[in-house]
Amino acid sequence: MHVLGVSAFYHDSAAALLEDGKIVAAAQEERFTRKKHDSAFPASAVRYCLAEGGITLADVDHIAFYDKPFLKFERLLETYLTFAPRGFKSFRMAMPIWMKEKLFQKRLLRQELEKVAELTDPDVKFKDLEAKLLFAEHHQSHAASAFFPSPFEEAAVLTIDGVGEWATTSLGLGNGHDLTMLKEIHFPHSLGLLYSAFTYYTGFKVNSGEYKIMGLAPYGEPKFADLIYDNLIDLKEDGTFRLDQQYFDYCTGLTMTNKRFDALFGGPPRTPEERVTQREMDLAASVQAVTEEVMLRLTRSIRKETGSKNLCLAGGVALNCVANGKVLRDGAFQNIWIQPASGDAGGALGAALTGYHGFKRQPRRLNGAMDGMKGSYLGPAFRQDEIEADLEEAGAVFRSLSQDEMIATAAKALASGKAVGWFQGRMEFGPRALGGRSILGDARSPTMQRTLNLKVKYRESFRPFAPSVLREHVGEWFEHEGDSPYMLIVADVAEEKRRRMNQDEEGLFGIDKLNVPRSEVPAVTHVDYSARIQTVHEETNPTYHKLLQAFRGETGCPILVNTSFNVRGEPIVCTPKDAFRCFMGTEIEMLVVGNAVLEKSEQNPDLKLDYKEAFALD
Repeated sequence: MHVLGVSAFYHDSAAALLEDGKIVAAAQEERFTRKKHDSAFPASAVRYCLAEGGITLADVDHIAFYDKPFLKFERLLETYLTFAPRGFKSFRMAMPIWMKEKLFQKRLLRQELEKVAELTDPDVKFKDLEAKLLFAEHHQSHAASAFFPSPFEEAAVLTIDGVGEWATTSLGLGNGHDLTMLKEIHFPHSLGLLYSAFTYYTGFKVNSGEYKIMGLAPYGEPKFADLIYDNLIDLKEDGTFRLDQQYFDYCTGLTMTNKRFDALFGGPPRTPEERVTQREMDLAASVQAVTEEVMLRLTRSIRKETGSKNLCLAGGVALNCVANGKVLRDGAFQNIWIQPASGDAGGALGAALTGYHGFKRQPRRLNGAMDGMKGSYLGPAFRQDEIEADLEEAGAVFRSLSQDEMIATAAKALASGKAVGWFQGRMEFGPRALGGRSILGDARSPTMQRTLNLKVKYRESFRPFAPSVLREHVGEWFEHEGDSPYMLIVADVAEEKRRRMNQDEEGLFGIDKLNVPRSEVPAVTHVDYSARIQTVHEETNPTYHKLLQAFRGETGCPILVNTSFNVRGEPIVCTPKDAFRCFMGTEIEMLVVGNAVLEKSEQNPDLKLDYKEAFALD
């Protein structure tokens, strides 16, 4: 049985394909169209998934969509009626789009699928496609994406995001192929939207800048946490909460916060062009602290209520790896598994799994100690001959080596301090680069973080980088003993690897903390001694595992800086041509694509790309 899952029309559209319950392929549309957070119907991702499965739409038994448009429309109408006459401008802008497209999404999906069918199987008729459509609720999709690929036979499932149809936070209980949704917190009370409100207020983009708030938080102090508790959120002992809507504008307005919010926190929102100050750092620290407290209270009460020792997490808030680390170390649950594509893109996979296990009642097979995500390497891969043809067409100068020679060359380059673009195997599904489409650097370098941020990624200097570490050595370098294959857990650097600070360094605060080395691996050690860990496993990524082993042989260190292969404003690269283009638009010194090795110094300077002109960088 083949089930195709689709998420679309809001942000981060994606497609996923199951064959007899196993994940065959999954990818975000943005990777193909090169449009960040692309919300359009994922036609390219669908075509890729079908090709990866060796099938056409005629072979697909069911097509599952990740939410229910009529329920979402009901929420929209009820919200406007509740707040009327406020929000008429927003209502007037939203209604034509809903009436034209979103309310009649079944018809729109059929039309888009017909276009795909024309290319893959022109004999498929529209009535056949419409008969295959299934619709899951948004949080049901998130929960399914978390539980069914997890390694657990049974588990509590917590999903937290901005909003689906009505739910913003939900609890489910999974057992075998059954997933029962038990309770929900409804819009407008949303932890995700609270975090997004502070993202907006501190001058970053909602739905993409939340990572920046998490990275900025350790530079500040939670000085505004009490203001948040006293005015914005009524938090109960069991973790349930309500938000005071007097301070927000997201229900009916065109912004996240309002004048009352401004008055509470002492001024208007920061504009994106303004310098980030200590105030923004303290605001970030405050909302991060509140988010962690909500998640801790929720997970403790869920353990008491369900009795389960296992917890699965999904939804956009589950990408808050700092809070995830706090939940793990809190110990309420013995085992935690987090969906690596926890945002709306993962809803495509969750919809497919809901269709297969929920609607069709098909059995579930566990994957032993491993999960069902295959390391999240679910996107396109390219043969060596395809790589070489793409590079030649792009005008690249390269040499093709054996794999052993390629790994030795890359390890030596990294040990010498070079930044290396690393393009191997299948592309990752989800927002993290995990050694398939990565930019790598030496974690021991005290200047690597700043260099990568300002000369390669073209982003704010305060943004931290993650360490990729050999799974067998993680406990030697970090206060973490378990797996963290998806870069979704933050833990502290081991005490014995930290550097003792002098008195002057201890007295620094705010952004001045940035350039002080804090451990033997300063490029991946944040200012609070934390690190967002990716454990690298031979079973899921043997090539990357070999590179880390070779780097350890060169340096004695089993850790590399790993950041996504893109610049700010651009999606992660998908094809060899994308990789070469990014290589020529940054100060990366070496590019490794398959077994092809490219040195920047050998490339035609006329092919250099100015990314700052090519992209409208936020």
